[in-house]
Amino acid sequence: MKFQEFVSAHGVPISRAAGEHLFRQGDADQSLYIVKNGLLKAYYLSSEGKENIKSFIMPGDNIGSLVAAYANLKCSFSLICLRDSELIKVDFKAIYEASQHNLEIASTVVDFLLAFAMKKERREFELLCLSAEDRYRLLLENMPSITDLVTQNEIALYLGITPVGLSRIKKRVQSAI
Repeated sequence: MKFQEFVSAHGVPISRAAGEHLFRQGDADQSLYIVKNGLLKAYYLSSEGKENIKSFIMPGDNIGSLVAAYANLKCSFSLICLRDSELIKVDFKAIYEASQHNLEIASTVVDFLLAFAMKKERREFELLCLSAEDRYRLLLENMPSITDLVTQNEIALYLGITPVGLSRIKKRVQSAI
């Protein structure tokens, strides 16, 4: 069985409106979500209530809290729809069990985990090694439509800077064009 066939047989189509959470930090959620349409935001909240945006999730992306899905711990981040979204919800344990007996599904799971690890590695590099301006330029290069889809505050939170800092960077970037 191919992974897409597995998802068709075991996945549950769900729709969520903009502003609805799929899960919140601290929840138990053992699902993998495949985004068909819409836009989502994965974010962390500090103990002081400060938001840090982990990623924006677009159509074709997959997301889930592996800590919750695999290790039966609580979700370490929250996932909210920024636009009305259609997703396929698949139980991670069912995927994991199927991967133990089906090479095609196992291969797809490995590919998913590798893509996830590489995305995480790139994000860490950006936050630890690049300037805020370089992170902004890279965001525009990799997701050119993002400025039309999310607020300036969300872009600032994603970049790890203040909205005022983002405004200054935008002016420098626009004057360099």
